[in-house]
Amino acid sequence: MARSKTLILLDVDGTLTLPRKIVEENMEAFMQKVREHATLGIVGGSDLCKIAEQMKGMDVLKKYDYVFSENGLVAHKDGQLIHRQDIAKHVGDDKLQKLINFCLRYMSDIELPVKRGTFIEFRSGLINICPVGRSCSQAERDQFAEYDKVHGVREKFRQVLMKEFGDFGLKFVIGGQISMDAFPEGWDKRYCLQFVEKEEFEKIHFFGDKTAEGGNDFEIFSDPRTVGHTVTGPDDTIRQITEILNL
Repeated sequence: MARSKTLILLDVDGTLTLPRKIVEENMEAFMQKVREHATLGIVGGSDLCKIAEQMKGMDVLKKYDYVFSENGLVAHKDGQLIHRQDIAKHVGDDKLQKLINFCLRYMSDIELPVKRGTFIEFRSGLINICPVGRSCSQAERDQFAEYDKVHGVREKFRQVLMKEFGDFGLKFVIGGQISMDAFPEGWDKRYCLQFVEKEEFEKIHFFGDKTAEGGNDFEIFSDPRTVGHTVTGPDDTIRQITEILNL
């Protein structure tokens, strides 16, 4: 199998790492081994700083052939920035302000085990919405994730946003443990595929954990241009890639 003909494209949280945790040494070593057999890429919803934090520094741009942060709205190839998109210019500040104001009002009425700070985070290509607040500790993050599994806080919120802003041309998806992303239709993780299609890979394998409808891996997972794989965590990612590449 020629390295240039196969692309392994990976989500970060829940796929390369445990949610918001640092990549383990065994995964780093495994990915360098994989890179001898296939082209490697990351596609995450987080911004580049957060991805680099989880992947032990900005060297991630050298360790992977492609790094697509914010779903590929900020795209790097071979360590070089090749594309950047701007949600404010695309959507307009009037609409974004209506969305942000609505989200803050809605979240102010939610009762959770705890609330912290940074409920809205503006990124280059998307708006991140976090009911518990992104400044929560890891223990509080885990606590919210378990609470959300039982009470469906984010899914209920997502449904409300879809109904309220259905005419804004926005997509609302659940990602990671604690938040949701809002971005224009078509700006999901499939966005990154435009940068790899011209390389004429024979196969593009995508690995992610949020592959069910409403999750932020669903669209790229189910896209006909990719072979989608659902993983349950980093160890499962290693197992599946080992089988696929016959390592």
